[in-house]
Amino acid sequence: MSGDLQPEYVLQQLDKGKLAPCYLFYGESDLRLERVLSRIREAFIPETARDFNLHIVYGDKTEPADIVDTARSLPFMSQKRLIIVRRTEAFSASALESFVPYLENPVDSTCLIFVASNANFTKKFYRKTRELGQSVHFKKLSDRQVMPWIKREAKRMGFDIEDEACAYLQQIIGSRLTDLQAELEKLHLRYGTLRIGLDEVREVAIHSRIYTIFELMDAISFKRRVESLSVLKRFLEEEDKDGPLRVLGMLNRQIRILWRAKSLSSAGRRDSDVSRELRLPAFLASKVVKQSRRWDTDDFQRAVSLLYQADGLLKSGAQTHLVIENLVLSLCM
Repeated sequence: MSGDLQPEYVLQQLDKGKLAPCYLFYGESDLRLERVLSRIREAFIPETARDFNLHIVYGDKTEPADIVDTARSLPFMSQKRLIIVRRTEAFSASALESFVPYLENPVDSTCLIFVASNANFTKKFYRKTRELGQSVHFKKLSDRQVMPWIKREAKRMGFDIEDEACAYLQQIIGSRLTDLQAELEKLHLRYGTLRIGLDEVREVAIHSRIYTIFELMDAISFKRRVESLSVLKRFLEEEDKDGPLRVLGMLNRQIRILWRAKSLSSAGRRDSDVSRELRLPAFLASKVVKQSRRWDTDDFQRAVSLLYQADGLLKSGAQTHLVIENLVLSLCM
């Protein structure tokens, strides 16, 4: 059985004019997937012939037989036809299986691309795409790949961004490329082609709700009770009903980081070791070590117990805001 293709390989084949007649595009990285699709749309079919030879259909609105009939028809005013089938996962198992004969005997003049948010390779259709070497996995970037991506994306937009600013942006936004791209676009709109540093990223991030949750984690980590309650109130006012659950999830993560940093620091490890062990940028690792000094082993054990109790109360239907406020107050003691 063949493995998945890399998106970069598909683009290399596109540059050579050698696309396969069928592909399955799937995976978590929506932005990368859409960019490859865009490149294919632009390069594979001449602009003057797209009205007749570019078809975008949806799995929850189109019959498989109609898609296959279009795929088998000859292109008009062009040498190639491109069909993009979105929401492939919406087809029933039997509908998906009806595509298999075409996959085994496709028309060379057509490139048929199935796009799915996920792929269940226990089903015959998905297995066949992989067996034929036509499945393309758009993987979520690893944490180590995100910073280089940010720098490349900034360069594509026309500006440079410093390493420390990249690390901070990743820390507050996460690794989802569409969210990171949106923040980079804000930076570009505000600062143009200027070199972007940590201060510029912080200035833009302050106006983001995502920033507020990290501001809250910082206040709790330093056990600043008044500030923590103030930031929590602001966050909950801006969030929907799931806001308390997001706070609980972030607190679980933060307590684990602080506890690990405390253990490493107590064992005589340097901040650089903490940075490497916890996969945090150097300036963030240094701050976490400072925060961890305000906690002892009993604090961490008590925090885990409090988080467990709060989780149970939230799931039982207790007043969510009151539960989270009491949790934050208790953690800051």
